[in-house]
Amino acid sequence: MPAKPQPSALIRRPAVVIALQALATFAILGTALPLLHSQEWYVRVFDYPRLQLFALAIVCLPLYIWLAPRHRKRDKFLLAALLITIIYQAVNIYPYTFLAPKEVKDADRKTHPNSWVSLLVSNVLMDNQEHEKLIALIQKQKPDIVLLLESDSVWQQALTPVTKHYPYRVEIPLENTYGMHLYSRLPLRQQKVSYLLDKDVPNVKTFVRLRNGVWVELHAVHPKPPVPTEDPTSERRDAEIVMIARDIANSKYPVIVAGDFNDVAWSRTTELFQEVSGLLDPRLGRGFYNTFNVNYFFLRWPLDHIFHSTHFKVESIKRLTDIGSDHFPIYIRLSFAPENKYEQEEPEADKQTQEEASELIEEGKEEAVEENAKQQ
Repeated sequence: MPAKPQPSALIRRPAVVIALQALATFAILGTALPLLHSQEWYVRVFDYPRLQLFALAIVCLPLYIWLAPRHRKRDKFLLAALLITIIYQAVNIYPYTFLAPKEVKDADRKTHPNSWVSLLVSNVLMDNQEHEKLIALIQKQKPDIVLLLESDSVWQQALTPVTKHYPYRVEIPLENTYGMHLYSRLPLRQQKVSYLLDKDVPNVKTFVRLRNGVWVELHAVHPKPPVPTEDPTSERRDAEIVMIARDIANSKYPVIVAGDFNDVAWSRTTELFQEVSGLLDPRLGRGFYNTFNVNYFFLRWPLDHIFHSTHFKVESIKRLTDIGSDHFPIYIRLSFAPENKYEQEEPEADKQTQEEASELIEEGKEEAVEENAKQQ
């Protein structure tokens, strides 16, 4: 009677090894593709799942060592590539863990209350009808400033019970998922709505006066994502982000930028945004604060961002509860502490970085001209 196959022998079936090789190859290629100087959506989409690719590589490495033959050159190459993938992703993930130093220092709780400013950012999902959830959240958090994205006239009307307490506002109700509403308890001036590269995608620039009398430059951002249904490349998104960074770099005011960048915190474009603008990321050393996608816990990444100048420190930052959207809202409370700004290192752009920024802007403008020509 033939010997009964051992469980390990069953696991070593070629189909299982082939599937493992496919998953490992996906993790490796998904890590390598964003390194290419390409703005096609099918390349840029791999900027997003850094944590997922890291986890996949971590799982594949020991399983491959256990199950697959390792004497062939291709197996040795795959193992080496997996190890490099894990190290590369770990290096990029590390800054967003609590093990890393905080880019933005913790605020002194003894700071005068007039120096505090709080901001709630929420991509509401235009078709979401659970308006009462956001109303309850705003009433609970009581932020000084509320920024809504994907908001239309229905959302504008539905939120009246809570937004009536915010006398200063910029309302841009649109039906194309790029509507934007900015509500503030603090005075605003010079509210400017601009359409940088897309005639149907607004950006807001204004100035908000803190309770201590200081005026702060505030930008609200929501460029199109590089997906086939919106834009087949990231050229306009990247250019728009960098154009805003260039504008901020020339500012003589403290600055806060908030919105759905449709880009992750660790992408080269967002890094370029920080280097050109000189703004800080309060998540560094505190956590990822993944705001998208609410519906799939295993596919989440940080798309909604709040950056600020060195004039501020962080009292609290948190991802808030589900409001029926595909994005979680995010909340931050900042302390204006300009006397301590030099305790925080401001990102800087060297000559090569500025050239890269200029190149991105030109590519985005050319893409916008071509797109407008097609539509005429």
